[in-house]
Amino acid sequence: MPDLLIELFSEEIPARMQKRAAEDLKRLVTDGLVEAGLTYGGAAGFSTPRRLTLAIEGLLAESPATREERKGPRTDAPEKALEGFLRSTGLSKDQLEARDDKKGQVWFAVIAREGRPASEIIAEVLEAAIRNFPWPKSMRWGAGTLKWVRPLHSVLCILSDEAGASIVDFEIEGIRAGDTTHGHRFMAPDPIRVTGFDDYDAKLKSAFVVLSAEDRAETIWHDATQMAFAQGLDVVEDKGLLAEVAGLVEWPVALMGAIGADFLELPAEVLQTSMKEHQKFFSVKDKQGRITHFVTVANRETADSGATILAGNQKVLSARLADAKFFWENDLRVASVDITSWTDQLANVTFHNKLGSVQERIKRISKLAREIAPLVGADADEAQTAALIAKADLSSEMVYEFPELQGIMGEYYAQKAELSDEIAAVAREHYQPLGPSDDVPSAPLSVAVALADKIDTLTGFWAIDEKPTGSKDPFALRRAALGVIRLVLDGKHRLGLAKLIEAANEIAGPRDGRLADVSDLNGFINDRLKVYLRDKGIRFDVIDAALAMPNADDLTLLVKRAEALQTFLGTEDGENLTQGFKRAHNILKQAEEKDGVEYSYGPDPKLAEGPVEVALFKALDAVEALIARAMKGDDFGAAMAAMATLRGPVDAFFEDVQVNAENAILRRNRLNLLHRISATCLGVADLTRIDG
Repeated sequence: MPDLLIELFSEEIPARMQKRAAEDLKRLVTDGLVEAGLTYGGAAGFSTPRRLTLAIEGLLAESPATREERKGPRTDAPEKALEGFLRSTGLSKDQLEARDDKKGQVWFAVIAREGRPASEIIAEVLEAAIRNFPWPKSMRWGAGTLKWVRPLHSVLCILSDEAGASIVDFEIEGIRAGDTTHGHRFMAPDPIRVTGFDDYDAKLKSAFVVLSAEDRAETIWHDATQMAFAQGLDVVEDKGLLAEVAGLVEWPVALMGAIGADFLELPAEVLQTSMKEHQKFFSVKDKQGRITHFVTVANRETADSGATILAGNQKVLSARLADAKFFWENDLRVASVDITSWTDQLANVTFHNKLGSVQERIKRISKLAREIAPLVGADADEAQTAALIAKADLSSEMVYEFPELQGIMGEYYAQKAELSDEIAAVAREHYQPLGPSDDVPSAPLSVAVALADKIDTLTGFWAIDEKPTGSKDPFALRRAALGVIRLVLDGKHRLGLAKLIEAANEIAGPRDGRLADVSDLNGFINDRLKVYLRDKGIRFDVIDAALAMPNADDLTLLVKRAEALQTFLGTEDGENLTQGFKRAHNILKQAEEKDGVEYSYGPDPKLAEGPVEVALFKALDAVEALIARAMKGDDFGAAMAAMATLRGPVDAFFEDVQVNAENAILRRNRLNLLHRISATCLGVADLTRIDG
């Protein structure tokens, strides 16, 4: 079985597109080959700034011959039906066979396909893959019609086996496939002839090209950390930057330089962001955590060991950091005089055309934060003050240049304005959590403002009917809902979300003529909660059972109930009692539907017959008292432990007592007893929603 090697060689491919492109090439080609009947043993895709490579092992030398029988319309069917069948098979009428069927004679098509050489199929599949490649952006060049991310220069396409290598006969837009590639643009630009993947990989490495992006990243990180370690420093880890830089070079050469003394007083976040965004530099910190050096990655080796490259980079970096220092010093002057002036400027910045300006949003958040503060242990006045300055840095020069520093710079500027550290921290922490793995603030002030921020976002967009649909969520409302959930649950805060949504509605008033539908928005948050709790190991039916109970918008209470219920259901008594409850509940409902009455007026213990029925009455008396005491203190574990003790009396009752007795008085009393069993259990959790 031959191996296939494909390389598409072009001008530089943007780093952010390379990994996906290698995966797309692998998918398009392998899917096309398999569809044409060519199976294979394994496939791997690679990318560098100038090439996409696909290596396939154990490919069939030719597709197998196939014979397919396809049933068509009846022989007396309308002509149009026959024409459609002929089109789908590619046959003519005289090639069809008439065969007897249950309903008369029917046309059958026998489609025989001979096997085809792999090279012929590869040429067709590769052309289709290139012409239909899903680049996010592509371009035309010259007089051709082909679109590619950057001008495509050459195509390498060879099949190799024990007998040697052969070039696949393939041409696209004047580019004919061959068996040659090129090494590093500057260090080894001459053509390189290859005979297979191993030969290709080895010769590229000799020509200063590391084919694997993972290997390039590993080299960069190893060399950077070793250089830093030699000077008692540490490289700040940044996996995203590492992956990006690995896509910018074919032969990585790490170089470390010092940051000018004039810039060392800038906040670490400013230095790190400026170097990352503008220069793609890694930050290097000393043992005190100060950013003092940087690592840049060159794409070549030089006679002076990178000294000229490093000097040029340091010059450009100094210019960039001089700008950052200018922004920093200007911002500090404003913040020290009146940080609220920045909030006033946000009156001219539109948050959303139906939801007003950013300043109007800040005022709403501050009022809502004041309402929330007592519920999370924060001071109401401080929460309002913190909310009013939390987004002030959006008007600063630094955040205008680096939007990703919003909140971080706000904390620095609030400290410069001589606000307390707790209020200053709100500027940074109120945006959190930004995702499922992000930190959740625990400081009461930060929690109050973060909740107010997210609830205002949700109620606002709900009011103007801009809800998430399917996979589209342009305003990150799912993230906001998850943020609310994590803030409440991580802090074990006891608050009713429905009341907070109503408060947000009242503060904002109608938006676009409407208020947010509290029930609908609560349902959306509950849907997010289900996903969140499922990831924590809590079953969907258990969550539904907890959601069906009163005060379900108190998320901390809801989760406490759900955890206790899941523990209860995991016991033998819990599982059996649930089945007993369902039996009682179902018999009761069937009798009520049949008789047209409700059996909910309380059973009379004087009508109990026999020790089993008497024992059930006594058990219910004892359990109801225990449950009432436990539920008053929200001790769901104790309530369910008490409920579990009903298992024996309920089982015995169904074994020994006939509910639908011939005596009408006894029957009615026992149905009322079933209602009492059902009501006792339903007072703890809605067991009707438990599966099985």
